[in-house]
Amino acid sequence: MAKVAVVTGGTRGIGAAISMELHRGGYKVIANYASNDAAAQDFAKQHGIEVMKWDVGNYEACQRSLASIEEKYGAVDVLVNNAGITRDGFMHKTTPEMWEAVITTNLTSCFNMAHCVINGMRLRGVGRIINIASINGQKGQIGQVNYSAAKAGVIGFTKALALECANKGITVNVIAPGYIDTDMVKAVPQNVLDSIIGQIPVGRLGTAEEIAHVVNFLAGEGAGFITGSTITANGGQYMV
Repeated sequence: MAKVAVVTGGTRGIGAAISMELHRGGYKVIANYASNDAAAQDFAKQHGIEVMKWDVGNYEACQRSLASIEEKYGAVDVLVNNAGITRDGFMHKTTPEMWEAVITTNLTSCFNMAHCVINGMRLRGVGRIINIASINGQKGQIGQVNYSAAKAGVIGFTKALALECANKGITVNVIAPGYIDTDMVKAVPQNVLDSIIGQIPVGRLGTAEEIAHVVNFLAGEGAGFITGSTITANGGQYMV
């Protein structure tokens, strides 16, 4: 029976690449999404990956959806917390609503999802939790106080949970991507994009597939001695 992997924000950008990589690796993948039903259904048809819609910022929705997945396919073996949004603006222009939306989707969702699967993983003595943070959670970024705070929180969340689960056969790791060649990044003006690339020592944007390869490795049995780690994948732009 195939291992079950759940990927939040799993139908677009980095999340889509992760879902496809795990699917190719033999996992039964359920790709979560929050909106744009037509795009999600197109993704499902094109790649043969099951998609499910729920709000990862809502604990009860996570409970219901994960219970449904486990009833249909069995226990969740791999959880990838990838869902994220931005609501950019300088601090003095950031509203409480902008702050709350980013913290809820990017950070609280990690708690919601992990809390719903952690007891089962502990009982079985095995599990993989992989969180997606950001270079801006490591170094900060102008106009992204909310996003940087959330992604820094994901790194701290990962380290603490890894310590709690280390003797239970569960690994918890985080990947901090730099600037990746996704639709969101490509949408910025060319002069801004050129400036970004100029700050990356390898001289190019990363690809979503490169992040997905790291996820696939961390999800595998060969990564059992890696836990609590922050894997930076940013082309040398920020070295920790």
